[in-house]
Amino acid sequence: MKRKYVEGLLDLDKFSHIILIYYFHKSKGFNLQVIPFLDDKPHGLFATRAPKRPNAIGLSVVKLLGIKGNVLDIENVDMLDGTPLLDIKPYISQFDIHEIEKSGWINNKTGYPNEVKSDERFNE
Repeated sequence: MKRKYVEGLLDLDKFSHIILIYYFHKSKGFNLQVIPFLDDKPHGLFATRAPKRPNAIGLSVVKLLGIKGNVLDIENVDMLDGTPLLDIKPYISQFDIHEIEKSGWINNKTGYPNEVKSDERFNE
């Protein structure tokens, strides 16, 4: 993060989690149907979190451990080191947690998503 934005970090450390919006700078091209790393069947791109997207914008919720100057110490990161950050927003449970009725194809993967890291299929 650029030093000129440090003032904008005031009080962000009062939140345990933050939302990062970023640019998939290594992503080239996309397909409208993909096989996500948690499955072996094709799904529509917009029903997945595949990084190769028409707009190449990503979103992650991460745990904020601390802030020193313009450096955020975070965990549960699912992006590449050096990924350009577009925006930061506080994660506010009253706004961001929703009761859901269905979770699409991921319902068949109960417990599994928390145990697996991404494979290499979206690296190129």
